[in-house]
Amino acid sequence: MAQGTLEERVAYLEGKVEEQSRGYRELREDVQQLSARVEAMDQRLSARMDALDQKVERFREELVGEIRALNLLLTRQVEALDRRLTGQVEALDGRLSGRIDALDQKVERFREELAGSIAGLDHRLSGRIDALDQKMDRFREELSGRIDALDQKVTRQFLWTVGVQVAVLLAVVGALAAAVFRG
Repeated sequence: MAQGTLEERVAYLEGKVEEQSRGYRELREDVQQLSARVEAMDQRLSARMDALDQKVERFREELVGEIRALNLLLTRQVEALDRRLTGQVEALDGRLSGRIDALDQKVERFREELAGSIAGLDHRLSGRIDALDQKMDRFREELSGRIDALDQKVTRQFLWTVGVQVAVLLAVVGALAAAVFRG
């Protein structure tokens, strides 16, 4: 910039300060938009987790219902078999008691296997849910770290800009003081 009058210099510096102020407004708007996007992402993730939780609960309820229905069916079948054989039990007691005991053991093994399968399924589902929960925690920590880093960067840039503005102000005040004392 060529040497000009004091008014020209002040006008030039005011233009620069106004330009920097616009830049800060744009930066502030960008940070607000980023914050809104992060909040929206958090809400979407929360909704997905809620939907997954409901789906797992429905699956568990369906499985319990099917197990109860199977148990009821097996119980009815055993009861029907018992009624059919009641009249013949006295005559065939020696031969059939071994078979009935074997059938009872088989049903009991089936129930135990079914209970083991259910426990295994519950354990796998719990593991997956825990893994999903840990993944969400890591994501939140990573996102929080990024936001903190962005906040620190904006703070440093703000302090630097304020320092430059103070230096410019001191230069203007010094120039004005020099002009006043010369004049």
